[in-house]
Amino acid sequence: SAKDVPDCDGIIGGPPCQGFSNANRQKNHAISQNNMLVKQYIRAIVEVKPKAFVMENVSMLKSEVHRFYITTSDIEVVKKYSIPYKMTSLELLPYQYMFSGILKLVQDPNSVLQLLWTEDVYTPLNVVYKASKNIEKMKSALSRYQKKLKEYAHALITEENGKIPSSNRRAGEAILKYYSRKLKINDLACEIAPAIEYQRMLGKVKEIYDNNIVVDSYNDKFGLVANINSCAVFDYLKSILESEDNGYQIKADVLCAANYGAPQRRNRFVVMGIRKELCSKVALPKAIYDEDEYRTVRDAISDLEDMIPCVNLDDDKGKQIVSKVVESDLGKSLRDSNVLYNHIVTNTTDVAMERFKALKQGENFHSLKTELKSNTFTDPSRTQNTIYLRLAYDEPCGTVVNVRKSMWIHPTRDRAISVREAARLQTFPDSFVFCGSKDKQYQQVGNAVPPIMAKAIAEKLVALLDKGAERGKKFN
Repeated sequence: SAKDVPDCDGIIGGPPCQGFSNANRQKNHAISQNNMLVKQYIRAIVEVKPKAFVMENVSMLKSEVHRFYITTSDIEVVKKYSIPYKMTSLELLPYQYMFSGILKLVQDPNSVLQLLWTEDVYTPLNVVYKASKNIEKMKSALSRYQKKLKEYAHALITEENGKIPSSNRRAGEAILKYYSRKLKINDLACEIAPAIEYQRMLGKVKEIYDNNIVVDSYNDKFGLVANINSCAVFDYLKSILESEDNGYQIKADVLCAANYGAPQRRNRFVVMGIRKELCSKVALPKAIYDEDEYRTVRDAISDLEDMIPCVNLDDDKGKQIVSKVVESDLGKSLRDSNVLYNHIVTNTTDVAMERFKALKQGENFHSLKTELKSNTFTDPSRTQNTIYLRLAYDEPCGTVVNVRKSMWIHPTRDRAISVREAARLQTFPDSFVFCGSKDKQYQQVGNAVPPIMAKAIAEKLVALLDKGAERGKKFN
């Protein structure tokens, strides 16, 4: 409640927004609960009424791609603030799996709940099904889940219902046949596909009910589709906060961290709003560096290349820096401590080391020979260009994410980028120490807004508020 919040000049944050276009593919969620956090962020601004706010998010939020499905609680808000919306189609089931009675089924919440598998049953079968494009990965999943899958297979065979085709029995029998060597692995995916596709459909329908999504109509001509009204996330924010009721002047754009001194081409969508009575025009900070002046990976981390990182958390007790002299202005500003923490990496497997040694600066997983690509990703051809990327010293890096998961490689050493090096690329000074497990440390670094970029935004906001204060004095 706003009553519990003290008066504040500003609200600043980055509420996550997956948007339904970036649905969680592992569990096949259609609607992300993260959307609610953006709505709650907007509610906080409306109720607390700060002088200013800043919201930071992924660059795609500026586009039409990130949208809210309209819920029963949104109808009044959309009407009140004249938020633009349009019809969006949510595919529930491909055409080849359609059956008689499906429309009646999806409009009956009780039937949907009765037919849904538990997460324990769905997860291993879905993992196997998703791995079917890579036989070795599929074999590995079938081996890993063998005990559970055999147990669930017997349950699926005995499960009877008249509302959906007998896909459960078919899937259960196929699993047992595979383990008794009566069915080839190449045929297994086809046998379990209908059951998985029906469960995905049921899961999406349950989400529609759980989130009170308003379905305008269902269409069963070319597969099963739910027609739902939706609005772009940014249109939702802008319409509400720029309204006469709330009175904010808003400026929003995609900013690149490299323009503000980070050695990283990280694009983030920044929304800045100030109350109209304080500011007639809002502006985001100007770029400080042109593209030909961008700082590089070398500027940020080259002085650490001779320092051997530790592998175990217990050994990360702080190392005296006895490395190269810092030559760059960026390096000098980041090395604000003689003791280095978080210079820690994960163990390197033999396979990973082979790949490390084969890659040159700027190369990634796709640059590897075919024999070095196998048995890692379900579909190697679709692997992102940021995976197994050896950084180029004399260029800014791309967006720093969880570099442990992406397996980023040091420009000149055959090892992973350490937490501290990733933090340097984000422009965290050495005196800022990260805590928690290795993965948590890498994740904290990857999730952050580069401090040097945050500072530029903050300084601009302060300047605008100072101007507003001066205007207020003259007016009074």
